[in-house]
Amino acid sequence: MRIALGQFNELTHERLTFAKQLGVSGVQLNTPLLPGEQGYWELRDLKRLRERCDEYGLKLEALENVPRTFYHKAMLGLPGRDEQIENYQKTVRNMAAAGIPVLGYNWMPNGVWRTPKAVGRGGVLVTAYDHDLIGEVPLEAGIETLPELAGREIGREEMWENYRYFTSAVIPVVEEVGLKLAIHPDDPPLPTLGGVARIFDSADGFRRALEEIAPSPNHGMEFCLGCFSEMGGDAVADLRYFAERGTVVYLHLRDVQGSGLKFQECFLGEGNFDTVTALCTLKEVGFDGFIIDDHVPHFIDDSDWNHRGHAHTTGYILGMVEAVDKLYRP
Repeated sequence: MRIALGQFNELTHERLTFAKQLGVSGVQLNTPLLPGEQGYWELRDLKRLRERCDEYGLKLEALENVPRTFYHKAMLGLPGRDEQIENYQKTVRNMAAAGIPVLGYNWMPNGVWRTPKAVGRGGVLVTAYDHDLIGEVPLEAGIETLPELAGREIGREEMWENYRYFTSAVIPVVEEVGLKLAIHPDDPPLPTLGGVARIFDSADGFRRALEEIAPSPNHGMEFCLGCFSEMGGDAVADLRYFAERGTVVYLHLRDVQGSGLKFQECFLGEGNFDTVTALCTLKEVGFDGFIIDDHVPHFIDDSDWNHRGHAHTTGYILGMVEAVDKLYRP
């Protein structure tokens, strides 16, 4: 198991130095700020990202998410989706050629939804979702401003058919170039939001995608323990199921209190699952991917990016992984 720092979009000196100071071995970028007017990422720009990490002795573990406008027509089954899929294939080929091994993606055309922040331990601010507040208060995140979504409702089977169409074209290219593609759970994991169905709202959705629709050794999941915790089931049991089958490419380690229609994020160790058991599970099944923190608490005097929150959570994960490694040492 390796620990990386992620959830930022530029490889600045400050961010890379911060990663080195924390003691992680790599970084992950979320929707990196790259030129993309043509609808895909160019090889030269991707290569620069990987080389930039090399300069700091860090591995560029993955890119998570292309801009939503790169493939929203594919998600929605709209005219123009074939061109977007061809461009997505170009991004996949260029990432592999640049030496970047993993591309994370999601199937949420209207994004991650959050209602106003809640207060956690000691007054930290944490993200939250309360379905009863939808329409009553402005959202902190969600409802992507895609004109194609205006007044449109999309059913579950339509979303599955769009997903099947997309993966049938993309997975063969992923296999050809040796990249790994990793799907993220829906957040919040509800059957529908804003009239748009969500299909990765349960473990069953992942089984359908990875075992029936698009099974491939190059296709897996970015297992977000926070999202699985939000589902209200046994997140660690789900983690074991998918990790045993080798479909967990990398892990988002966070947790929530509550589930489903109402939850708020929290410190690791305060939420629905046992962090120690989760990490022991990964060790027992031989997980050899990387782990990052995800959404983190906003501490007093913290930065906009929550440096203090990331330092605390990443340090917690580093210590836990070291302990588990020693516990399971032959």
